[in-house]
Amino acid sequence: MVSALVEIDELRKLHLLTLLLLASAGLWAQIASGSKDIGKGAAKGAGHLAKGTAAGVGHLVTLHPVAAGASFGKGVGSAGKDVGVGTVKGTGKIAKGIGHGIKKIL
Repeated sequence: MVSALVEIDELRKLHLLTLLLLASAGLWAQIASGSKDIGKGAAKGAGHLAKGTAAGVGHLVTLHPVAAGASFGKGVGSAGKDVGVGTVKGTGKIAKGIGHGIKKIL
């Protein structure tokens, strides 16, 4: 009798865990989407930084220091904007996904 009760208790735990995982499927999709946005922002920012650096070096080589400074500044500014936007967007999606998951569980 005790063995049967233990098995029923274990089945209830497994059933509850399965329900929680199914309820939180949207949560993981939202978190993955947010992580993707953070990565895209970082990659886009790195690309703009490299582009601005290359343009700045080209201007320095051709003895145009003012244009070089402008190119470096533009690259850094674009990189900062892209990383910032991607991070904020991604973090928002992750928080939204966690909120939905908590709401479904409770």
